[in-house]
Amino acid sequence: MSTLSLRLPDSLHEQIKILAKKDGISINQFAASAIAEKMAAYLTEEYLKERAANADRSAFLQLMDKVPDVSADPQDKL
Repeated sequence: MSTLSLRLPDSLHEQIKILAKKDGISINQFAASAIAEKMAAYLTEEYLKERAANADRSAFLQLMDKVPDVSADPQDKL
C-alpha cells in the first residue's frame, strides 16, 4: 500500500467528509473508490478505441445480414 499526500481546497474536503460519512466509509476509501472509477473510465475508453481500430466492417455487415428483418416487440420500441 502506498501513501499519497493530497492538497484539497477546504470546501472540497468538507464535501468529501460528508459524502464518505453518508456512505459509511473513510475519506481514504472514498478517494480510492473515486480514483478507481476514473481509471476504469479511461481504461475502458482506451480498450474500446483499440477494439475499434481492429474492427472489420465487412465482417460486421456479414453478421448483420444474418439478423432477421422483423419489427421490434411493442415493449421494446421507443
